Amino acid sequence: MTVALQTLLEKSMKNMGSGIHSVVKDSALEMIKRAYKEGIYTQISAGYRSMEEQAALYGQSRLYSYNGKDYSNLAKPNVTNAKPGQSFHNFGLAIDYYLVTDDGKSALWTVNTKWKRVAAIGKELGFKWGGDWTGFKDYPHLEMTGGLSYLQLQAGKKPSLTLKFSTDSETIVMEPPKKEVVSEDSKEPSKNKGDATILSIQKTLNSRYDTGLVTDGINGPKTQSALIKALQSELNKQFNKNLVVDGKWGPNTKAAIVTVEKGAKGNLTWILQAALYTEGYNPGSLDCIFGKGTESALSKFQKVRKISVDKQAGKATFTELFAA
Repeated sequence: MTVALQTLLEKSMKNMGSGIHSVVKDSALEMIKRAYKEGIYTQISAGYRSMEEQAALYGQSRLYSYNGKDYSNLAKPNVTNAKPGQSFHNFGLAIDYYLVTDDGKSALWTVNTKWKRVAAIGKELGFKWGGDWTGFKDYPHLEMTGGLSYLQLQAGKKPSLTLKFSTDSETIVMEPPKKEVVSEDSKEPSKNKGDATILSIQKTLNSRYDTGLVTDGINGPKTQSALIKALQSELNKQFNKNLVVDGKWGPNTKAAIVTVEKGAKGNLTWILQAALYTEGYNPGSLDCIFGKGTESALSKFQKVRKISVDKQAGKATFTELFAA
């Protein structure tokens, strides 16, 4: 199975860290999405790096101390010649990327045409590529500095960066819902309520379909299973499909799918809207009405997943939404 775009985005956001510049972050995610449309699967391996983390990297293979702490580690190979404050990573203005296999399970480090195509997409979005440097070439490296030097950044000057794409376009960067993390020895809700829309989806699933979800606002396999249960229940109720309501996607559920299209109203439309949202495609209000917002989110989802962009949710669409 092909790695999901949302998986690449989620892992990349985590790896970039909270100190990454917002324009750098959004541009990196846009690069991943554009590459994905071309069948190239790429992921960000690093973004913001603290001064202490930089010191630890610089201390590999050499004797080095920083702020009174010894970071020497002669047992490891040299990975950087940049001291703390001499890397744009330290200011949240640089990222490193690599390619992954189709299933997303293995990293690919060969600098081939696909690797260079990702770099070209990055440059279209305003990045400078380390592969273009004279002398030492840093092929995974992309940076966006606003023309500032290390000394200017160290002195506190902030770069003026702007997005090179419109966030109203079909490649809008969306914050992916958080993954569900529930303690095996406790079913108590998390104190961190997570995503408000996911929380609303979970509460609705519990009230309409008695799914028993922990209402923590965190998306994950239990929430997805509950959505499948809701779908199976509605197909049974509205279309007499006699499905086993087990929360598992299988051939019987797929065969029972009916097409949901613009103008549709009711619980099936709500399930479609909720499923799109959990995949990172916001339909706007989850109002049980298939309107422009739902049509737009569905169209984007179908394009990314490379299924027929008919703006109708049928077997192919629901399979992409629920087949894990």
